[in-house]
Amino acid sequence: MTFRPRGGVMVGSAQAAATIPAMPNGAQGGEPSPYVELDRDAWAELGEQVRQPLSSQEIARLRGLGDQLDLEEVQQVYLPLSRLLSLRVKAARRLYRKQEEFLHQPQPPRTPFVIGLAGSVAVGKSTTARVLQQMLAHWDEHPNVALVTTDGFLYPNAELERRGLLERKGFPESYDRRALLRFVVDIKSGKDEVEAPTYSHLVYDVVPDKKVVVRHPDIVILEGLNVLQPARVTEDGRAGLALSDFFDFGIYVDAATKDIRHWYVERFLRLRETAFADPASYFRRYAALSADEATATARQIWGSINGPNLEQNIKPTRSRATLVLRKARDHSVRYVRLRKL
Repeated sequence: MTFRPRGGVMVGSAQAAATIPAMPNGAQGGEPSPYVELDRDAWAELGEQVRQPLSSQEIARLRGLGDQLDLEEVQQVYLPLSRLLSLRVKAARRLYRKQEEFLHQPQPPRTPFVIGLAGSVAVGKSTTARVLQQMLAHWDEHPNVALVTTDGFLYPNAELERRGLLERKGFPESYDRRALLRFVVDIKSGKDEVEAPTYSHLVYDVVPDKKVVVRHPDIVILEGLNVLQPARVTEDGRAGLALSDFFDFGIYVDAATKDIRHWYVERFLRLRETAFADPASYFRRYAALSADEATATARQIWGSINGPNLEQNIKPTRSRATLVLRKARDHSVRYVRLRKL
């Protein structure tokens, strides 16, 4: 694999991954686990001899509201992850070719490597997705990396209101699952061009007639709250297809619930002074709240919508991920769990 440095700096040390703590029989804290767990230092060493391609200014542009992303975080966490993903992309392509040869079938155009990225509201998954998109695009083997969020596949507000779901926005039933599944199937079918709807956080709704067009991608990152959800079981007991059936790799951004709640409230307070103050904002009414009123409102929204969605729908999908990034209270990733092969 060739990595285009673009003026980065060398990271890592002369010590290889020999320092990774080995746990007997794959146990985590004595319990059997399908994951290998690496602390921050051990994970960072896996990025040795790889150049960090992003500048501090580029990282600042990628950082989401409230995230503490910096050059060190990118070097120690996302650089090794981009290297691992690049290895997986290369291996998937090789396996695909070999299987087609075995089946004596003609090889259609290469199918993109699809990464599903899940996690709670306010956990920082959007920042993770943007950083990975930029990091992965620096590898010569896959320069075309598309990022699509599932927000565009939410039903429009008018339809949510008709269905009585406006207060459950972000819950699995608030998405057009059929359209979302069709999008992923088209991506994995190798179609030359696939469209996805666009969502505006300013107006808090899907934007009519505005599309994200994905053309000839090498990698597609699909980011959203519920992308790792299992298939739904129909009334007659049959299970349908899940989005994750078409993923090559799943990532879950994790943190303690109390920390995520704290980040959500902090973000709400910042938005009250910024985006909410825009006259076009759907949440314009919150801009006039006092700090105490805004805090109380954010906690109420978390307690009635985002918290229950996390506990009931999002967190249970964590075990379906290939890799889990676990954050500490300061938003930094403290350890990584990688599913064993």
